[in-house]
Amino acid sequence: MNNREFFIQRLQAETPAMLKVIRALPAGKLDYRPHPRSRSAGELVAVLAAEAAACVEMCAKGEINWAEPQAATATEQAAVDYERCQKEFADLVRKADDATWDNKKVPLLMGGQKVHEGTLSGLSWEMLFDAVHHRGQLSTYIRPMGGKVPSIYGPSADDAG
Repeated sequence: MNNREFFIQRLQAETPAMLKVIRALPAGKLDYRPHPRSRSAGELVAVLAAEAAACVEMCAKGEINWAEPQAATATEQAAVDYERCQKEFADLVRKADDATWDNKKVPLLMGGQKVHEGTLSGLSWEMLFDAVHHRGQLSTYIRPMGGKVPSIYGPSADDAG
């Protein structure tokens, strides 16, 4: 198994866990934030969906034009958007040849300015790791919001998995 195949495998393994966490957030409480400097649950959900869309853009257009998204107001629509984009992203990565995956440079732009650049492979892994990080943040919000934390890699106190 090469790096690209392993990436697709990990992306497909992480997506269901991401969807469980998004869907576990109590409706009507997406404005919850544990600290004034923290992103709200709705903002984190929007970032997850926007990162998934950015990965599609990265493969389809060869660049990411990042703009901070507006906070999500509905978890189900964000989950549907996230799942659709992750499937499309995996399909695009499958179609890439190994040379493109390993060597194609992709700029990350903010406001039209390049702030970062990496290979398709490198940025794909960075985006996946960042999403896992944000999923971890969200999972710590669920119980204080009044919800039940789903099983992610194993049982939680609320879900035996």
